[in-house]
Amino acid sequence: MRLGLALGYWGAAPTEDFVGLAQEAERLGYGSVWTAEAWGSDVFTPLTWIAAHTSRIALGTAVAQMAARTPTATAMHAMTLDHLSGGRFTLGLGLSGPQVVEGWYGRPFPRSPLTSIREYVDVVRQVLRREKPVVLDGAYHPLPYPGQDGSGLGKPLKSILHPLRPDVPILLGAEGPRNIAQTARIADGWLPLYFSPERAHLYTDALAAARPGFTVAPLVHARVCTDVEAGLAPIRAMLGFYIGGMGARGRNFHADLMARMGYESEARRIQELFLAGQQAEAVAAVPAAFADEISLVGPRERIAERLEAWRAAPVTDLLLTSRDPQTLRTLAELVL
Repeated sequence: MRLGLALGYWGAAPTEDFVGLAQEAERLGYGSVWTAEAWGSDVFTPLTWIAAHTSRIALGTAVAQMAARTPTATAMHAMTLDHLSGGRFTLGLGLSGPQVVEGWYGRPFPRSPLTSIREYVDVVRQVLRREKPVVLDGAYHPLPYPGQDGSGLGKPLKSILHPLRPDVPILLGAEGPRNIAQTARIADGWLPLYFSPERAHLYTDALAAARPGFTVAPLVHARVCTDVEAGLAPIRAMLGFYIGGMGARGRNFHADLMARMGYESEARRIQELFLAGQQAEAVAAVPAAFADEISLVGPRERIAERLEAWRAAPVTDLLLTSRDPQTLRTLAELVL
């Protein structure tokens, strides 16, 4: 089982010493470092900065939002960064939800998300392979553009840039069972948002089509501390925000995921409180047991014991969200 450092996206200001954290992870033997984006900092620029200040560690996006760029633009980013980093780049993609896609990017959320994702990956792979001009007769990402409101002069094109690697790995962030099953068929790996090693059986059928070498790299909140309850507090706060507010009342993928993991009534209560403006109460309603399932929190001995469940699950990489150097060192000692 490999380790990765998940730096996420920036808040109101750049994450302090994010390059130093990446360098420490590389020194400790971590296999990868990952950045993210929501509606603030973008996913590629910080990763490029990290690439310039490291030499061996793999670089990934977890995730780049599909609505932010056309698939050809994303493929351009991937090829460019793969060249600049000497072949260290992995492209992690995610669709996001209707609130972000329509509210921030100003694009319609696809009526058939699975079709949109499948077309997006198809175009990216065509660009990377550079075998012929890119053409797709698609519902969401057609090339050339066929719309009657266009000029009608679109021409199939092939990338000017030759890719360093035509097989840059593509991983997908997926939450629903059908989306995970499609990910197993069309991608090189899966980036679970909330993953409980004790409930790995929930994904057995969805991952049945995965090829050998398929990556399963969940985001895992980690904190070495003496007080487990205090260590879980920021994780519960994050869950309260995502499950309560990152989605509409009738369409919140994070709340739906928590419900499928056995916490349906709790998920709906969190959402109800958050949407009523009672954010503190929503956070308080997040079960500590749920936060603990998807995390590695507590004294070193407790984390070492809980790692056995992760090793037994179909997990290839743990992407740790911690920004605490001591936690990163302890996990390296226990895992690597």
